[in-house]
Amino acid sequence: MIDTAHRKTVLVTATNYSLYCAEGKARLQDSGVTVLENPHGRPFTHDELICRVPQIDGAIVGVDTWDASVLARAQRLRILARFGVGVDNIDLAAARRRGMVVTNARGLNSRSVAELTLALMLACLRNLPTLETLIRRGEWSRLMGRDLGGMAVGLVGFGGIGQRVAAMLRGFETRTQAFDPFPNREQAAGLGVSLVSFANLLATSDIISLHLPSIASTRHLFGESAFAAMRPGSYFVNTARGALVDEAALVRALNSGHLAGAALDVFEHEPIARDDPILACPNLILTPHTAAETHETYQKVGLETAAAVIDFFAGRTPKNQVN
Repeated sequence: MIDTAHRKTVLVTATNYSLYCAEGKARLQDSGVTVLENPHGRPFTHDELICRVPQIDGAIVGVDTWDASVLARAQRLRILARFGVGVDNIDLAAARRRGMVVTNARGLNSRSVAELTLALMLACLRNLPTLETLIRRGEWSRLMGRDLGGMAVGLVGFGGIGQRVAAMLRGFETRTQAFDPFPNREQAAGLGVSLVSFANLLATSDIISLHLPSIASTRHLFGESAFAAMRPGSYFVNTARGALVDEAALVRALNSGHLAGAALDVFEHEPIARDDPILACPNLILTPHTAAETHETYQKVGLETAAAVIDFFAGRTPKNQVN
């Protein structure tokens, strides 16, 4: 246990921490850590972080932006445990320069993200939001949908989540293919996934699903040219990162009829503005960055991030250090 005379303070910016991560929070407190929670029910703004970070020794980081200017104010901060997998919202180079350790919760949200990915595919193919709206209006409109079985599904990115999606798709008897700059050929073979070029995947997939990190080289990977290269009448799903997609180009591809439908769980700017043109797209399904929002995932990630913080303060090497 940490000496209470030198009690550490940890800021948790992930939302609903007490509600869904009670066990992880209790372990932190039992180890002598003072936990400061996010009271807003949304990510912290830049100014809110700037005000809080000078007083903290550790952070359990949600999806707020921890850039160099925030880290420069955090003179006591030594560990940032990402409440999830992607660390693109943390300036890793700036953290390294300041001697801060960054960890993530690798692999713990792959099932929940993969399940929502499948749900969004099915919702697109079977017009579920439209059907639900019509029946509530008293309209008995039995719109025709499409079967997922037999379709060519293209996964852009074949890491842990992409592989989990591929495993689930086997039950639907899809023809699954993937593009990844560093492909795991053994996993692909075991899951019956064909590894193809990016251009081939665009041209031959009925559904494309994104599972890439957001880095400089992947920003707006899907813009005018990528959408134009997709098969006419195909579908597009993004549960990865909003910055991968030029949303204005996606809206144009949908409104022109080139794409039959799309679903987004992530956006370049979150939360999206109430007057964003993307909200007027009728063949686009939107969810509020909720792929990892399940009780099971929060329980596991809550414990993993608490363990990383406790280990670090106790002088042990935390799991899943990324910098």
